[in-house]
Amino acid sequence: MLTRRYRKQERHAQILLELKLKPHVRVAELAKQFGVTTETVRRDFEELGRSGLLQKAHGGASAQHPGAPSDLDERRHQRVAERERLGRFAASTVKDGTSIMIDAGATTMEFARILAFRETQIIAITNSLQVAMILGQNPKADVRLAPGEYLPREAAVIGLETCEYLAGYNVDACFLGATGISDVGVTEAVKGFASVKRAMIRQSRRCNFLIDASKFGQTHLTHVAKFDEIDTLISDKRPAADFTKKLEENSVQILVPNS
Repeated sequence: MLTRRYRKQERHAQILLELKLKPHVRVAELAKQFGVTTETVRRDFEELGRSGLLQKAHGGASAQHPGAPSDLDERRHQRVAERERLGRFAASTVKDGTSIMIDAGATTMEFARILAFRETQIIAITNSLQVAMILGQNPKADVRLAPGEYLPREAAVIGLETCEYLAGYNVDACFLGATGISDVGVTEAVKGFASVKRAMIRQSRRCNFLIDASKFGQTHLTHVAKFDEIDTLISDKRPAADFTKKLEENSVQILVPNS
């Protein structure tokens, strides 16, 4: 049986379509799919990369979301498997008709991607350009992007205008990332992010943090939340026993996918 021969333009279109459905594509898999050599696929990646349409990664390529800054983009390629698990699990807790707030970050982008892929019917309010663009691919999502001071390296808005906008809504839940969680609570390193997270917490009936285990025990400059302000911690591993006890004493539900 003859393999269909893809022209270059068709290969490029198919590669970009694949990257809308998943965060990473592999050279070997595409070469087999197109019936071409791996070198041909690598040249396709080179051309698409020069056009800013994707970013080459080890053994393949990842989507280059429009406006993605280097700081955020670097984080997107760290602990990929863990963030995929957290995003998929968190998205499974969101039912049709739910109203949510989502803040900016690599993990919340993965959460948004799964919601978009599943076409979950939601009202979503965010300060993240990336999250808004990802959810915008979901025809069943009502997406609202907050105004504010733009942080290019994080593709997000912050500031008083952002917080005032968020104060105009009351939602079922917020889904937030953070750069650290320790005995002092949840903390943040990125300028302006803590205020936005706190604003989202105030306007949400339930507060969910998506924090991978690499951030356990880390304390950063700006305080975000005390333990008694958190309803659910979703992570790839359970914290150490003493830390788990402290969270549970404050009624924090700890959820670990496949646990």
